[in-house]
Amino acid sequence: MSIYDFTFKKRDGSEASVADYKDKVMLIVNTATGCGFTPQYEELQDIYDMYHEKGLEILDFPCNQFANQAPGTDEEIHSFCTGRFGITFPQFAKVDVIGENALPLFKYLSENTKFEGFGKGIKALALNAAAKSVDKDFKNNNNVKWNFTKFLVDRNGNIVARFEPTVDMKTVAKRVGEIM
Repeated sequence: MSIYDFTFKKRDGSEASVADYKDKVMLIVNTATGCGFTPQYEELQDIYDMYHEKGLEILDFPCNQFANQAPGTDEEIHSFCTGRFGITFPQFAKVDVIGENALPLFKYLSENTKFEGFGKGIKALALNAAAKSVDKDFKNNNNVKWNFTKFLVDRNGNIVARFEPTVDMKTVAKRVGEIM
């Protein structure tokens, strides 16, 4: 199975496919509007502005599974993100990224990458506690742990990096630039 085999819903309910982004570099991210990492929308938009004309697409999937931090409708979430952060990259219908109803795309991304921890510092300690409240065995599986987990996919459909929400966005931008 290839990453291009997966489909998902647009905000209007119509079907879309990862194949629509074939030959593009993709940064696929699960997001939330009420999270401590929500300001990353601004940095994601900066990365998009920097590399979109060179073939980058950011695929934004709101998710309400982590502390109910994306409670609005798809349209409310989109209005918030465009109004507050000026996002112009594609934002899709809200999804689950873990569990029985997880979007198969996120199951694939998780199964084909390794969770290597949240790093060090206060945010890492807080995320360790939060992740443990959702999944007691979180350190021993590759499931998405929190909002703003990012997966970088090259133009050939290979997953080349996974970034936990605590990874500095300059590191994300640098890695995107390296594969452009």
